[in-house]
Amino acid sequence: MTEHPNLLVTVPGATLRRALEQTPGGVPAGVDVVEWDMSGPPPAEASARRIGIVVPPYMGASARLGVLDRLDVGLVQSQSIGYDDVPDALPPGHVFANAASVHETSTAELAVGLAIAAQRGIPDFVRAADEGRWAPARHASLADRRVLLVGYGGVGRAIEDRLAGFEVELTRVASRARADERGRIHGVDELPALLPAAEIVIVVVPLSGATTGLVDAAFLAALPDGALVVNVARGAVADTDAILAEAASGRLRFALDVTQPEPLPEGHPLFALTNVLISPHVGGATTAMMPRMARLLRDQIERMLRGDEPRNVVLRS
Repeated sequence: MTEHPNLLVTVPGATLRRALEQTPGGVPAGVDVVEWDMSGPPPAEASARRIGIVVPPYMGASARLGVLDRLDVGLVQSQSIGYDDVPDALPPGHVFANAASVHETSTAELAVGLAIAAQRGIPDFVRAADEGRWAPARHASLADRRVLLVGYGGVGRAIEDRLAGFEVELTRVASRARADERGRIHGVDELPALLPAAEIVIVVVPLSGATTGLVDAAFLAALPDGALVVNVARGAVADTDAILAEAASGRLRFALDVTQPEPLPEGHPLFALTNVLISPHVGGATTAMMPRMARLLRDQIERMLRGDEPRNVVLRS
C-alpha cells in the first residue's frame, strides 16, 4: 500500500496557526502546518512538495503573490474579501479564494457605527471633552432617515440586518435590479433617480472597472444638503477631490473608512474638516477576524481532505 503524504498548509505567521489549532478539533489529522509569510522562497519543508493551501498575509498580499510562480499549489486562500488587485498579481495556474464569511459582520458594525457617530455628533462631543467643555447639542437621528445602501453582497446584507433595529427607511442598490424576500433591489443604473431622496448613503460595492470613481462629483451633487456619505468599500470607488469640495463647502458630511490614496497623507485637508470622520481602513480589524479566518481555513482543509471543491473561489489564473 502506497502511503500518501500529509496535506501541507502554509500560514503567514504564528497568530493564524494558533487560531487554527484552537478551532474545535484542532488541526485535522494528516495535515502539516508551516509558517511562511511569502516574503521569500518557501521553507525547505515546503519547497520540494505540493502545497495544498497557501494563506498569504492579510495586508500587502498581492505584492507577494509572485513568489507562487511555478509552485504546485492547490488553493490560495486570501484573508480578505476584496481581490481587485489580485488578477494582475497572481501567477498563472492558481486557484484563488477570498475570505467571504470572515469580515462581513465587523465591516457592517463599523459602517453602522460610523453612521451613528456622524449622525449623533459624537466626534463633536469628543473634541469638546478633549477641551474640557460640556457641549450639549441636538443632532440628527439615525431613526426615520432615508438610507441608500449601495452594494448588496455579503457586507451589504450584514449592514441591512444591523440597520433593521434602527427604524430606517432602507433602499437597496445592487449591480442589477431584482427582488428577494425583503422586496425590491434597485439596479445601479437607477442611482440618479434615487440619490436626491437619500439622507444617508452607505457605499459597500466591490472595486471594479464599473465602480471605480462611482462616487464622483455628479453622484455627490445629486444628494440633498446635509446628506451623509459612508464609504466602507474601497477608496478608489470615490473621487477624493469631489469629496473634498463638497465637505469643504459644508454641504455634505462624510464618514470614510477607506480613502484614495491610502493611507491618507499626513496633513491632508480632509483630516481638518469637522464634517468628515475618518477611520484608517479597519472594517475587518477586530477580534472576530482571526477565529473566523481559522474556521474558514479549517473548512477548506477538510474539503480538500475529502476531495471536495473549496469555498469562495473567485479566480482561476
